[in-house]
Amino acid sequence: MDDEVIKQRASRIKLLLMDCDGVLTDGRLYYSAGGEMVKVFHVRDGQGIASWHKAGFRSGIITGRDAEDILRQRANDLGIDYLYVRSSDKVRDLESILTEAGVSAEETAYVGDDLADLPVLVRVGFPVAVADAVPEVIAAAAYVTKAHGGHGAVREVTDLLLAAKSQT
Repeated sequence: MDDEVIKQRASRIKLLLMDCDGVLTDGRLYYSAGGEMVKVFHVRDGQGIASWHKAGFRSGIITGRDAEDILRQRANDLGIDYLYVRSSDKVRDLESILTEAGVSAEETAYVGDDLADLPVLVRVGFPVAVADAVPEVIAAAAYVTKAHGGHGAVREVTDLLLAAKSQT
């Protein structure tokens, strides 16, 4: 997809949704000796999400995994509006968020990395794959980040979205 088409599609986005593991994290699972799950987030992704919110836009996370306490803390820290954990139907959760947010799928970006993200990616206006996503997700994406998941990929997306809006 050429840069002008990407900018045009990106300029219409009002809502940014993301998977967590493999997108906001590097996809590795960390457990303490006591069996507690730990997640590592990149500060640049957080800054990108904060800049997106400061510009007046909303965001959310839809993840199939658990770790709700960790994700709720991160979402609260960043002002993320929507958090769906243990999602068994990401499309249903997408539709719930769209209804609550009052935006269309066409005005929504979704960042994913694995097969569970495909049904959402094919429904949104700006589907994004992180650089180390599985080939099927990369094939479905309008944009593929240069950064890997958990290494600033979301910041790359927020920078792209905000730049596209400033050029329209």
